[in-house]
Amino acid sequence: MRAVREFNVVPAIPEPLSGLAELAHNLHWTWDRATQLLFRRLDPVSWREGGNDPQRLLAAITTQRWAELATDSAIIAETQAAMARLRDDVDNPRWFQGRTDSPLDLIAYFSPEFGLSETLPQYSGGLGVLSGDHLKAASDLGLPLVGIGLLYDQGYFRQRLNADGLQEERFPELDPHGLPISPTGATITVDLAGDPVHVRAWEVNVGRIRLFLLDTNVEGNSQAGHDVTDRLYGGDAEHRIRQEIVLGIGGVRILRALGLAPQAFHTNEGHAGFLGLERIRELVAEGFGFDEALEAVRPGCVFTTHTPVPAGIDRFDRSLMEKYFSGFAAQCGVDIERILQLGWRADEADDDRFNMAVMGLRLAGRSNGVAQLHGAVSRTMFAGLWPDTPVDEVPISGITNGVHARTWTSEHVAALFRESVGPVWDGADEPSWAAVHRLDPAAVWEAKRKGRAELVAYARDRLGDNVLDADSLTIGFARRFATYKRATLLLGQPERLRELLLDADRPLQFVFAGKAHPADAEGKELIRQIEVFARQLDVGYRFVFLPDYDMGVARRMYHGCDVWLNTPRRPLEACGTSGMKAALNGGLNCSILDGWWDECYDATDGGNGWAIASADDDPDMARRDQREAVSLFGLLEREIVPLFYKRDETGLPIGWIDMVKRNWASLGPFVTAARMVRDYTTELYEPAARSGRALTAEGGAPAKRLAAWKAKVRQAWPSVAVTAVDVDDADAHEGEVRQASAQIQLGALDPADIEVQLIHGGVDAEGNFVNHPPHVVLTHDRDGRFAGDYEIGEAGPYGITVRAVPANSLLTEPLEMGLVAWAH
Repeated sequence: MRAVREFNVVPAIPEPLSGLAELAHNLHWTWDRATQLLFRRLDPVSWREGGNDPQRLLAAITTQRWAELATDSAIIAETQAAMARLRDDVDNPRWFQGRTDSPLDLIAYFSPEFGLSETLPQYSGGLGVLSGDHLKAASDLGLPLVGIGLLYDQGYFRQRLNADGLQEERFPELDPHGLPISPTGATITVDLAGDPVHVRAWEVNVGRIRLFLLDTNVEGNSQAGHDVTDRLYGGDAEHRIRQEIVLGIGGVRILRALGLAPQAFHTNEGHAGFLGLERIRELVAEGFGFDEALEAVRPGCVFTTHTPVPAGIDRFDRSLMEKYFSGFAAQCGVDIERILQLGWRADEADDDRFNMAVMGLRLAGRSNGVAQLHGAVSRTMFAGLWPDTPVDEVPISGITNGVHARTWTSEHVAALFRESVGPVWDGADEPSWAAVHRLDPAAVWEAKRKGRAELVAYARDRLGDNVLDADSLTIGFARRFATYKRATLLLGQPERLRELLLDADRPLQFVFAGKAHPADAEGKELIRQIEVFARQLDVGYRFVFLPDYDMGVARRMYHGCDVWLNTPRRPLEACGTSGMKAALNGGLNCSILDGWWDECYDATDGGNGWAIASADDDPDMARRDQREAVSLFGLLEREIVPLFYKRDETGLPIGWIDMVKRNWASLGPFVTAARMVRDYTTELYEPAARSGRALTAEGGAPAKRLAAWKAKVRQAWPSVAVTAVDVDDADAHEGEVRQASAQIQLGALDPADIEVQLIHGGVDAEGNFVNHPPHVVLTHDRDGRFAGDYEIGEAGPYGITVRAVPANSLLTEPLEMGLVAWAH
């Protein structure tokens, strides 16, 4: 039988406990442990069986149990206290409210996935979890931010391993009524190649942050339109471009429908990049030319790339772009070629596909990678967009990711931090974190022992009572299974690995988890190899794979692992935030110096973890893997295992505990999302808001002037040249002040249209500048002559050159046009 009408039944919560509905509906509970404990006390069995999901818990509580709870004064008091904490975190001033001179009113943060909780499965891995942590930290800091994403009918897939150890996927339908989301009532329409697709928005409350998830499962849509938001990262390239149009273009339209007008737009990876085109279309409709609208839009947009390899970037065939954007281009007053130019690289002329990252960079005034090393990798990757600019001056910065500490840190460890660092430990500074050195070693060890025991209990509940041991050194590896992450690196020497696992006196055990993309056959093969090894009877109880990896599995691993293993091929790890979460829980990182670990590993005073020697200069991949595996085995055998099992007379591994403390003291102030979001605010969001206001003032007159000026400069630039440089090249002394001048051929430009820079400093044997040589701006003297003084730097081989670059006070970045005339 099938019902002819459907409706939703909401829990009949008694009035004294009415606040529970709001507490369950705001994901603030995911980082408020007292509220989590309150939910568990309501009905421990339903809480556990419902996967620690407040929505399912409240729906499962019986009428009789509600009657009992309504008379429980302790539960009523805890509910009121939890509501008071929520109100305080949502309504009261925080860090941002102290920035009284900030130009920022609202930021819109776009991402294709948000990992906020396993109870809202709208994420696949690192990108989504980072987005979720970003929103949580923004709430803690009081940042005026809204999120824009997609609501997928099926989310990401659920994983199981078959009899052969191969990953199999299933895609269960999600019931919106069982999720912590509310309908906004806002609906907009997006044209998808002649198919008008209706898009509605749902709201998720994340503390004080509002996240809007877009959904095309709307009555009246075609089947193709309905299927746009069916699942995360599913389908072919056409399915992907349809999702990205809904996210970017639909996201901007939903903001307008909700009456929201951000000054800054943050595009988290290229998937949402079409938002810039929609903002251009809006201004064209108001009377701007296309190039004028582009200049008005760029300054207020921030683009973050997470991709360290070109193959990881979304690219769409010309035919797809023509199908979906020819009509859109006409609305912008241009032909499709002008749109295509935004995503095309002149240095990749043989590839006419539309590159979403290239468009993201061209439509953003400010761009960044997600670690300092990744910023350098990105500058190299995209240097072709600024062909005359030195790679280290390509305008892509680096802001290293962070993790939302209170979401990921166990209560056992958080109690230690409250005792030592202070009540607001997740945003504390270095001097405050130094207090962890005063912690009682026994208390530190007990916190780690409890976390390990809980992980072992969880693994046994899923895999059987004969796996793992609560007192053995436990190493964790959990992430997306991609070939470059090399989950199977240790399997290349199985007998050596077996010796470590089976050591009777100093046993070692491994816990693996992770998913491979459904279309990634090589990634699935890595999982199969891990699982096959784990099924061997002699080692299987010390080497396990936990299936169906999600945020819940991840938390248990971070809480319980002693060492966090990361083995990517450098420099292919953009950041690698899993190691940060482990570090906060007292897990010591053993990793290739890639991503965040490249800048945070510290070998001084005993170290805060271990660095696996990287052979990234070896072109033979098999030999490189072998060399790096040898380094890893050496660390395990000679340093990690002996340190863990070296005990004092009380049975404590004092050396290990000291390293855990150094890990906390050195990394605690840096790896938190609070630090990351503060960096985004001061380095990118506020400058973007300030620039955006400046270019759109007076009805956009400054943007129109800038567009006209850029057109003039581009046309005239081929005639600009440094024709002569006059300097004293006799031997000099450090600190000596000398004069230099340069003759510049200006063509149709005025002296005010350019800046002439003298670059000077130490050079290597081939005449290349070393480090970052200083620049001195030369002033216009007469008839194209520019002159100025400079001070000689350090002793040794010294060099000088001169360059001319476009100059205008309205430019967001001095080198954003990529035009440089060099002396020869």
